[in-house]
Order: sequence, then structure tokens, then C-alpha cells
Amino acid sequence: MTTLRVGVIGCGSIARKRHLLEYEANENVEIAAVCDLLPERVQETAEQYGAASYTDYEELLKNPDIDAVSVCLPNYLHAPVTIAALNAGKHVLCEKPMATSKEEAEAMNKAAEENGKTLMIAHNQRFVASHQKAKQLIDSGELGKIYSFRTTFGHPGPEQWSIDGRNSWFFDKEKAFIGAMGDLGVHKTDLMRYLLGEITEVGSFIDTSAKENTEVDDNAVCILKTEKGVIGTLAASWSYVSSGDNSTVIYGEKGILRLEDDPNYSLVAQYKTGETVNYELERIQSNEKGGQTQSHVIDHFTDCVLNGKAPLITGEEGMKSLDVILAAIESNESKQIVKVGVSEGKAVTN
Repeated sequence: MTTLRVGVIGCGSIARKRHLLEYEANENVEIAAVCDLLPERVQETAEQYGAASYTDYEELLKNPDIDAVSVCLPNYLHAPVTIAALNAGKHVLCEKPMATSKEEAEAMNKAAEENGKTLMIAHNQRFVASHQKAKQLIDSGELGKIYSFRTTFGHPGPEQWSIDGRNSWFFDKEKAFIGAMGDLGVHKTDLMRYLLGEITEVGSFIDTSAKENTEVDDNAVCILKTEKGVIGTLAASWSYVSSGDNSTVIYGEKGILRLEDDPNYSLVAQYKTGETVNYELERIQSNEKGGQTQSHVIDHFTDCVLNGKAPLITGEEGMKSLDVILAAIESNESKQIVKVGVSEGKAVTN
């Protein structure tokens, strides 16, 4: 197979501004089909990309010419549609968070294994140039022992970006399951696991304070502890009203790394010796005007499927990042520190 024929299920903003654009730019991909419940939306998208249109994803999955699908749907549909696609013999790139429960995530991974198909979760933070360089510096021992960190992901809210605005499913508890923590926080749990190893304990405050007429969270602050004993904070918010913040700072024995924290440099290394190194790297992708750069997610997924390689963010990796979010939810509800149950299959309170 030299060309990957893909179907995109869901034609909202994430499909239009990420998946479809990046599939179209990849010379090894043919956008074969698109699907959406709204006939006018799917027809417009199908005409734009010269693809077949469907309003029923099950009909799209019956098409034997489609090799892989992107699942770009509300959170509560990630698991059932992904499992159906895997069972239909399709490789799957699923948007984050991969599921709304540990059980759903396990079922998705089981379907991928049983069908011998690739399942990748669309976390993009591992592909950011500053994050990859930071990992190299940390793993090389350049910073010495890592003491602490802070990581933040916030913006004004999905109504600023979603194709449906304030009427978006993001604000519907039954469809979204979780708000800013699932939309933004899960990206940062995946990043911190990538940079510093597994997260083992979580304490959190998760609240709805900025948005009206919704039960989903819009502000969260968590304290995380890694298996190596590093402690730090994670903030996820839909209340950063003027602009977004997608920064991370790593505090080490020999210096500090500032990732996406400086307006001019993607990565700034400040050493104990007084030396500062500024790295001019490809900037992180954002939802703000002019911020749409290559996420590398689509290219990586395509390469893995065509060449039979395991993706960087497998379903198992996606589940581990979800585990941290589930533990944060439990911590907020129980008002206790919660141990992240990676192998036990559930979060267990102390």
C-alpha cells in the first residue's frame, strides 16, 4: 500500500482545521470519504475535497476501499465509533480524550489488538519542536535532577473555535463528559508523561466558574507527582479571555527550561551558571489567527500505517494519559490525593 485512503468522521472544526487540511497536504493520502450528521455540512466538505459523503458512519465503514478513519466526534462517541471502525478492518486516528472511561479505553485497545489494526490518539504535544528538544536535554542529564514543573493550557473557550459556537457539544455534559480538563488538560498530562515519566498521584480542584448554563468544568488546577518523585502543577482553563497560554516550565538542579513561555523563542534554557540559550524552533500550533501550523499528527499516523510501525501515541499511551484525568476527577470529588491506577484498571484513593 503506497496511498492511504481515509475517511473523516465528523466535519466540525477539528476536522476542518486539522485533519482534512493535513491529510490533503500529505502526498501519500487520498481523502476518500467524509461523514457528518448534518447533510449540508458534509456535502460542502465532500465537494471541497472531492470525497464521497455519508451521514451514517456505519455506511462509511462498509466501504471496502477505505483503509483508515479519523474519528472527530464528541467525546462520548469516540469509543463506540472507534471500536466499530476497528472491527470493520480500518486503522483509526481518534481525537482526544480517547474515551470517557477506563473501560471504554480498554475496549478500544482490545479491538485494535484483535483486529491487528493501528489505533493512534491525536495528542499533538509530543510532536512540538520545543517539547522534543526539552526531552533530549532532560534525558541527557543536562538539567541534572528534575525538581518541579508547571504546565498550563488555556484559552477563551471552545465557543471561540467550535463550528457550532456556544451551542457546541463541548458544553453538553452528556456528550462531552468533561470540559477543559478533557479538552486541554489531557494534552498536558500526555506531555508531562512524555517529558518526565509516569504520573502516579494527583490532587485537583476542578470547577465551573467562567461559563454559564453548563455543567462541564472550565477551570482546573492539579498537583501531579511522578514515579520519580517530581511534583508540579497542571492548569487547564477556558477562562483565559484575552489569549491562549500553552506553556511549560521545567525546574532542574542545573537550570530551568521554558517551553513556549517566551514570545520570541520556543525554548529558553536558563542555567545555574548564568548562561542562557535561546532556541528558535517551529512554534507550537494554536487556535489563534495565524497559529495553524503543521501538527505532524496526520503525517505520523500515515507513516505508521503505511509502513507498519507503532505510533508514538498508541491506544495504550492514550489510556495512560486519560487515567490521570480520571484520577483528577476522582480527587476533586473525594477531596483526597488519588493514586493513578495504570495497571490496576482504576484510580484508587489513599
